[in-house]
Amino acid sequence: MSELRDIKHSLPMLLLQAREAAMAKFRPMLRSHGLTEQQWRVIRVLASVDVMDASQLAKASLLLAPSLTRILQHLVKQEFIRRDADATDQRKSVLCLTVKGQQIYAVVGPDSEALYKDIEAKFSTEKLNTLYQLLAELNIALDVPFES
Repeated sequence: MSELRDIKHSLPMLLLQAREAAMAKFRPMLRSHGLTEQQWRVIRVLASVDVMDASQLAKASLLLAPSLTRILQHLVKQEFIRRDADATDQRKSVLCLTVKGQQIYAVVGPDSEALYKDIEAKFSTEKLNTLYQLLAELNIALDVPFES
């Protein structure tokens, strides 16, 4: 059997560790607004478009369809998201933020940006931008391009 690289050089483990370190900063802030990280991802993606169908939203928010279905049910019940018939295909539905959804985005957004500023202060803006670039390049190299 071949020698396995040291755990300190396990890309999946290091990526998970970095994700958890970052989310440890964001989760308490999101909880203070009554949101989960997945709910915030959905709201954040929808804030960047006029409307989007559920399959596009699942892909853009990196959520599996069954999880997204539960999240959407909650966000519709909370009146953050509205589901409408697609103008071009009445069999499909599209999703958009409601006024209340836009308001929560406007409230949480500055708190999120403050956390990014804190991360930049600790890690440096230059290193963070380099990290973004390297992660984008890694995804392309692994045939999983970033959605933009």
